[in-house]
Amino acid sequence: MVSKHPDRESALLEPSTGIATPKTKALTTSGLTGKGLAFQLAVCSSILFVCIAIASVFGSTPVHLQDILNRNSTGHEVFFVLRLPRAFMAALAGGSLALAGVLFQALLRDSLATPYTLGVSSGASLGAVVAICLGWNTLAGFSAVPAFSLVGAGLVLLAISRVASRGGMSSQSLLLAGITMNSICGAVIIFLQSITSFTQSLGITRWLMGELDAPEYGILAELAVILIPACLIAWWFGRAWNLLAIGDDWANARGVPARKFLIVGFLIGSVVTAAVTAYTGPIGFVGLIVPHALRLKFGADHRVLIPCSFLLGGAFLVLSDLVSRVLLAPTEIPVGVITALVGGPVFIWMLYSRETHRGS
Repeated sequence: MVSKHPDRESALLEPSTGIATPKTKALTTSGLTGKGLAFQLAVCSSILFVCIAIASVFGSTPVHLQDILNRNSTGHEVFFVLRLPRAFMAALAGGSLALAGVLFQALLRDSLATPYTLGVSSGASLGAVVAICLGWNTLAGFSAVPAFSLVGAGLVLLAISRVASRGGMSSQSLLLAGITMNSICGAVIIFLQSITSFTQSLGITRWLMGELDAPEYGILAELAVILIPACLIAWWFGRAWNLLAIGDDWANARGVPARKFLIVGFLIGSVVTAAVTAYTGPIGFVGLIVPHALRLKFGADHRVLIPCSFLLGGAFLVLSDLVSRVLLAPTEIPVGVITALVGGPVFIWMLYSRETHRGS
């Protein structure tokens, strides 16, 4: 049913919940100024840059500037071979997961939706577990775990699309298909883990916690070629996500084909989630906490939320990875543990603050 407020062309979601309500104050297309967006992007970009710099310099042993500039020093190698590419990987992964969270929350109109809600990451995890169980390190010159992970994600993506299309490719059918695939893949993972050796089971457990490593710059470039264009496309269609977040009828009445953009958003979010999960494992809470926090600060206009979520989601994961490296140095904690320990209490605080605000 189309809302009775025809003047709200770009009606937004309620900042605190991500759910559209008749009381929500809307922005028109002209409500977003170029200067305002440029300032917000500059601030978020600066935060990400500072976080990458800090994470690249500090660790179990700090790296000094003179060591970085000296090509023959150990510090130079640590900075450029280990820490800087790892910080870039964290920035790409965190930004992509936060962006996928924004998309899925808009498409499903569910404030608790995450990049892992629709099941593609479960397929990626199952593929990685199969590779670990087989004991394969390489496959046709490629690392076996990411390769199997991408194959698993692709198969699950096809399965979800096929099942959801039978239900008219609605947000509800996508959600139900995703939850079902999550359950199936999770059951298979548990079964495989129960019949493997202790060493393989430990490797599976650690991978499923989510962890970052220092990748080669070539791998970073390959990921960037996939992730950055997908994120730019998502940003380009920001107004469409605003309308879809209100409802399908509302979007259709304003020239945005809801079914078409539901498919586009599902594919974008799934592709970036699968690509990240293939190399890092499932890292939770980034796609949930960052979008919610930014809605409280910037409102729920996806033309602002998407780029800011990408930048600050990257900053959040970069700092989380730094904590995972230094907290029990030289032992590294899986970064997924840190995001959960930080994200869980923050999310509870946000829910508490929202309910307190509503009750006042």
